[in-house]
Amino acid sequence: MAIFVYNGIELFYEELGDPNGKNTVAFLNGVMASTSSWAYLSPVFVKMGFRVILHDFKGQLKSSKPSGPYTFEEHCDEARALFEQLGAKQLHLVGTSYGGEIAMKFAVLYPEMVKTITVIDSVSELDSVLEGFLLGWKALCDIGDGELFFNGMAPSIYGPDFMAENRAMLAERAMAVKTFPASYFQGQKILYDTFLQNVTILRS
Repeated sequence: MAIFVYNGIELFYEELGDPNGKNTVAFLNGVMASTSSWAYLSPVFVKMGFRVILHDFKGQLKSSKPSGPYTFEEHCDEARALFEQLGAKQLHLVGTSYGGEIAMKFAVLYPEMVKTITVIDSVSELDSVLEGFLLGWKALCDIGDGELFFNGMAPSIYGPDFMAENRAMLAERAMAVKTFPASYFQGQKILYDTFLQNVTILRS
């Protein structure tokens, strides 16, 4: 676990596995997530011999939260600088949701650095339903109660069967979010605005 400083922005990152491994995979977080969100998946790749790089985007839990909104291009530039600092010249990118959108933009901007790209549950344009979710999440951030925030956004993230079968786990996660500092919710609102303004990535 370490901090990378780029243009005055502090990015929290983790490097797992063999730093000299032949294959490097970078996992790119969903908007509400942090590096710990990959805790079940990253050890699998380490076991297979991959070098794993994780980081929180600016605005996320463990990184700086400068005023925004940002752009996906900024996120990509900061990720590129981190990867280069760590000596990763080519990577496999795995991004979920917000991270998948950044992965797509990264592949457009820096194709020479991308070996493969895996995109999970992401979009490349905005519609009214998605916009409604984001506005709802912003309103929950204004309340500032982590448990209420988690329970309010959960139905837009998880399916009904998953929620019914994992009540205890979801309740535990809600209580964990309740401990997050107020800055987490401020960062979330900036990231939601970034998404609303930048998600139509392939046109820019």
